[in-house]
Amino acid sequence: MPLVPSYIKKLKNYSPGKPIIEASRETGIKDIIKLASNENPLGASPKAIQAIKDSLENIHRYPDASGYELRKKLADRFKVKVDNVVLGAGSEGIMSTIMRTFLLSDDELVSAKNSFIGFRVLANASGKRIHWVPMKKYRYNLEMMATKITDYTKIIYIANPDNPMGTYVTRKEFDQFYRYVPERVLIILDEAYFEFADEIDDYPDSMTYRYDNVITLRSFSKAFGLGGVRIGYGLAHDELISNLLKVKVPFEPSFTAQVAGIAALDDSEFLLKTIEANKQGMKFFKQELNILGVEHIPSAANFITTVWESEEQSHKLSKSLLALGVIIRQLSSFGWPNCIRISIGTEEENNRFIESLKTVL
Repeated sequence: MPLVPSYIKKLKNYSPGKPIIEASRETGIKDIIKLASNENPLGASPKAIQAIKDSLENIHRYPDASGYELRKKLADRFKVKVDNVVLGAGSEGIMSTIMRTFLLSDDELVSAKNSFIGFRVLANASGKRIHWVPMKKYRYNLEMMATKITDYTKIIYIANPDNPMGTYVTRKEFDQFYRYVPERVLIILDEAYFEFADEIDDYPDSMTYRYDNVITLRSFSKAFGLGGVRIGYGLAHDELISNLLKVKVPFEPSFTAQVAGIAALDDSEFLLKTIEANKQGMKFFKQELNILGVEHIPSAANFITTVWESEEQSHKLSKSLLALGVIIRQLSSFGWPNCIRISIGTEEENNRFIESLKTVL
């Protein structure tokens, strides 16, 4: 019997967006901007930063294993019970716990092909059968996904908005799809970019209607700028949460992540500033890309994905932009070889990207 399962051997290491320090080392350029990883261009919530600083003298202590204070704050915010909230090291941490908690030997999963790469890695690592349904015009094809539901289906994953496309499933589409989902099937609604999509009229904020077999995942990484401390949360029926709490890694999230999350929820000023900056940046990018004749996909997130003639062209553009000190995300590893994803940055960063793109083109 092999030491490493075949489905693990087939996995490829996740390749994140190139760090600034690595890009600087490769190019020799000191003034580099990174628009590759959908990070908050305004930094982190100032209240969260201060809370971390104030807590440093206690980092020799283990965090509250139950995460009660943060869970209570989230419960109050979304008008649910503490028993309806689970915490994790980012939404991926909770996804991993979901896999370990609910999947049995013959269970199957259903999701969109080439959607969020984090889920793809976790799903493939589970060794289960997965029905990867091709997207239709860069959007989840829920009609086709419904046809893949079998007696063995246990988990359906929907990123809404999607990463890396930025498209979203509408309220009507989700409600129609849900009619085909048995109660025994768990739907993961990954709403990591929720704050940027919330004002869209037909966006189905999953907290406005609760189903017993739906778990909502959200993140502090994007709108609150806490990607570096790794913290996310899930909202679901208390029976689902109680079982997740039995399986999740003890003392996760970390002490600093929990205090940062509590403080960030009180920083409405920073959140509103982030959302407004994203709106303005998105408007600017769409306008400038239209002028340049660059095809782009309508996005409900904090990034915009562009479509090019070929993989060769998208790779060449990425390398040329990097040579000018601009890091963006070429999407071959996501399954979209002719696409490039650009995060919305500060006004200065956005201008620099557009000017650099003009130079390259």
